[in-house]
Amino acid sequence: MKVIFAGTPEFAREALAALHAAGFDIPLVLTQPDRPAGRGMKLQASPVKQFALEHGIAVAQPPSLKLDGKHAEAAQAARATLEAVQADVMVVAAYGLILPKWTLTLPRLGCLNIHGSLLPRWRGAAPIHRAIEAGDAETGITIMQMDEGLDTGDMLLMEREAIRPDDTTALLHDRLASLGGRMIVEALRLAASGGLKPVRQPEAGVNYAHKIDKAEAAIDWTQSASQIARRVRAFDPFPGTTFQMNGETIKLWTASVLPASGTPGQVLHASGDSLVVACGEQALALHSLQRPGGKRATAREFLQSQRERLPAQLPG
Repeated sequence: MKVIFAGTPEFAREALAALHAAGFDIPLVLTQPDRPAGRGMKLQASPVKQFALEHGIAVAQPPSLKLDGKHAEAAQAARATLEAVQADVMVVAAYGLILPKWTLTLPRLGCLNIHGSLLPRWRGAAPIHRAIEAGDAETGITIMQMDEGLDTGDMLLMEREAIRPDDTTALLHDRLASLGGRMIVEALRLAASGGLKPVRQPEAGVNYAHKIDKAEAAIDWTQSASQIARRVRAFDPFPGTTFQMNGETIKLWTASVLPASGTPGQVLHASGDSLVVACGEQALALHSLQRPGGKRATAREFLQSQRERLPAQLPG
């Protein structure tokens, strides 16, 4: 089976590596254009591009696949490249570009998407983050036949994955990426023998995992401690959660809920290994924090590094 692969970040690289290891013919990879990254803001290839180049797979990086608009010429060139491949299927995983209708119908078996949730829950851009933030007990991977809607296509395979009490987005991402790689190999093997059975998504339970905005990082101490703790885990590693203290923006990386109370934002305890802040319900013990330009530190290290007296009340 001849496979075109479209993806960009590490989540997609895991799937590409699984398909390559399983022996599928992958003549072409689509990935987003190189982006500036790091302190020097030098152009950096995506994880998918890096894997493709290391394994001698051709790479195309069109800025868009829409045949009209300012990138129409590049899109037309990409279309010619895709048509020349004559692929049986396109596998898509966190590609980051909208696939227009012509791409969805070009391969014989269409386009299969690896989506990091149990559809129809958490359609959209940030399903892993939003599942943790919402306090879901489980999530998973859905292999889906793509259509023109936003993650609305028929479901082909689904497997569940428990969300552990200490899961961050980084930890859960890695497990789901591995699961997605295994499942897409299984899906393509079933497709080759006509064994995939499409199932329409139910109308009940639809919701959307909107893209994470940096503005969401600021902690609102009037929320319950459990809500804030979930967001801390959901926003690790990006964008992190923050609060203001003595004129600095402090990042909070790990925290736990305590059965204490006070005015939201009130510093209830700040000595030794303990830094506790009251929330709308209960209180939050802050375990791992980071000052601007510094490294992640324990509560004890953080308190020892403070030159100014800690305020009795935190804003937010």
